[in-house]
Amino acid sequence: MPEVAKTLMLINPNSSESTTAAMVALAGQVAGGGVQVQGLTNTGVPALLTTPAEIRAATAGVLELGTAAAAKGSAALMIAAFSDPGLAELRQRVKVPVVGIAESAYLAAAREGRRFAIATITPDAELLAFFKHKAMTLGLEQQFCGTRVTTGDPTELVMSSDKLDHALSEAVCQAVVKDGADAVIIGGGPLTGSALRLQPHFDIPLVVPVLAATRAAVMAINKESF
Repeated sequence: MPEVAKTLMLINPNSSESTTAAMVALAGQVAGGGVQVQGLTNTGVPALLTTPAEIRAATAGVLELGTAAAAKGSAALMIAAFSDPGLAELRQRVKVPVVGIAESAYLAAAREGRRFAIATITPDAELLAFFKHKAMTLGLEQQFCGTRVTTGDPTELVMSSDKLDHALSEAVCQAVVKDGADAVIIGGGPLTGSALRLQPHFDIPLVVPVLAATRAAVMAINKESF
């Protein structure tokens, strides 16, 4: 009998069904035949999480969705928002591997001692402090060279791929030229498409958090299988 594929459950902390579908489709391209990626979308929160208050409000839904998915047999869980809401709490609640797209992206960007930066669309000072703190908790503060934020309203940017690509491209250039980044994380699940479109225009890696987390989750699933 053919082996039954194991499920990687991608949890989108925001309420955008289209963003969930896009991230699931992308993750499925790199997961491999033995892992099936499925998605869950949070409810009662905005379609784009741009403030710490919105992220905190989304955490309860992430924990509820993740706990239920693990109980139903998911082999691993992915929290697909760049702030990793509920990551530590969910790891305490379930016995299956849990990955966050921010944590996974940091670890991927920092490989081989690379200096790395973040390019994102969210200007909130508390979130920027979180990004720096994340690097410290992972022991990567010496390689982290800061966050570059796009100009313009984040909600308007995500409505136009051309405007989003242009704004993120400028942020990446600043991270490379002014901050000395060897790799740049494109910080946010909804920014994945832009990261893929921009990569051919840059010689340095543009780390896509959803892909980094998918690879980390698949490695954890395969490890659990032995």
